[in-house]
Amino acid sequence: MTVHLAAEGPYRFRIEPTGAMRVPGVVFASRELLHGADKAIEQVANVAMLPGVVDASYAMPDVHWGYGFAIGGVAATDPREGGVVSPGGVGFDISCGVRLLAADIDAAGLRPVLERVMDGLDPAIPRGMGKGAVWHLPGRRELTGILTGGSRYAVEHGHGDERDLLRCEDAGAVADADPGQVGERAVQRGAQQVGSLGSGNHFLEVQRVAEVYDPAAAEAFGLRPDQVCVMIHCGSRGLGHQICTDHVRAMEKQMARHGITVPDRQLACAPVDSAEGRAYLGAMAAAANYGRANRQLLAQAARQVFRRAAGARLDLVYDVSHNLAKLEDHEVGGERRRLCVHRKGATRALPPGHPDLPPDLREVGQPVLIPGTMGTSSYVLVGVPGGRAFHSTCHGAGRVRSRHQAARGVSGRHLRDTMEAHGIAVRASSWRGLAEETPDAYKDVSAVVEASEGAGLCRKVARLTPIGVVKG
Repeated sequence: MTVHLAAEGPYRFRIEPTGAMRVPGVVFASRELLHGADKAIEQVANVAMLPGVVDASYAMPDVHWGYGFAIGGVAATDPREGGVVSPGGVGFDISCGVRLLAADIDAAGLRPVLERVMDGLDPAIPRGMGKGAVWHLPGRRELTGILTGGSRYAVEHGHGDERDLLRCEDAGAVADADPGQVGERAVQRGAQQVGSLGSGNHFLEVQRVAEVYDPAAAEAFGLRPDQVCVMIHCGSRGLGHQICTDHVRAMEKQMARHGITVPDRQLACAPVDSAEGRAYLGAMAAAANYGRANRQLLAQAARQVFRRAAGARLDLVYDVSHNLAKLEDHEVGGERRRLCVHRKGATRALPPGHPDLPPDLREVGQPVLIPGTMGTSSYVLVGVPGGRAFHSTCHGAGRVRSRHQAARGVSGRHLRDTMEAHGIAVRASSWRGLAEETPDAYKDVSAVVEASEGAGLCRKVARLTPIGVVKG
């Protein structure tokens, strides 16, 4: 399928509906960021063919090829019009997201004890492909508590405090989770990984606030220049991956019965209100709660290390997912409608005044956390009035080279030495895993953020730079 992009503005391109497309495609990006993204743009057009899709099939500036949906894709369907839910529109790492904590110490104060902090984080943060976790669950009952209660269940069992829940999307737990829709294999994979970082692009970084663009918003978020922060990027581990696998297979078998055809089998889907759709949403919410609890436990482990090694406290700025489907109210065509909004590699960016925001952030807007790549910047953004794409924005830098290609271009040891020569302490679980995440395997995160702000999706608040990296 040949897809033509027509420029509508500096950071907006349109794909006119052709063939089976029900709505246009809209891509927020610069020309430079779209270099090599042809396959991903085809996926944007494919998503525009899903039953019940409304408004447009959107892509963020960090868009790149994914499973079914492009990573960086946003699409909403209307259940009243046969709208579907597609696991490919969420991804395998359900509720993968970012948590940011702010310390009561600045970079100069941390520098003398940085190695002690990193040596403490190294064993305290389980990571890599295998087992290992902060919380070893004694049985199925405790896992069910996590699947239904998320961060709240972790806090109730001593892993954090009540304020953590106030600064977490959905107050730490997605409603309507149904552990009964989580298969036994998913349970087995998840039981031994609660409180673990995983591998790939997941990380824990010790960072400093290098630049503040919006002092009022930064103050509301609890950020100030040169302050030390901790950013955690991870998701629902093997449990979420297995849930996606199981429900894609189940939907593939039932699409014909629902009269659904899709241009790519990876877009397997089911009506939101069908048995298959409800089953997936219940399982997805359970995995989302697992992801929130996972980040809660890792945050608590980091807090203990900082308290012991640096005498510092870490307070939660915010926790937000960027792989999720949610039932939300949005205005489309002048009508308020209840939609199933898929965000895959895209972050919800609620505007000031939104009722779902914590009371102390409501006047400012939602913190949006954008992880960069090792050795480069990460960003804190904020939702803006009139935010587009169902109040969504980017989620990171966006990969441009495969892990295999990246690892062929640099050795992990050389990358570690280069980073440490620039003052960034590195603790990696494998040299290969470190090499796969070399910064030049990704787009320029600053260009991605510039395009997101220029497209009216969000506004910059602060830029963070790494001083320590813990990598799977």
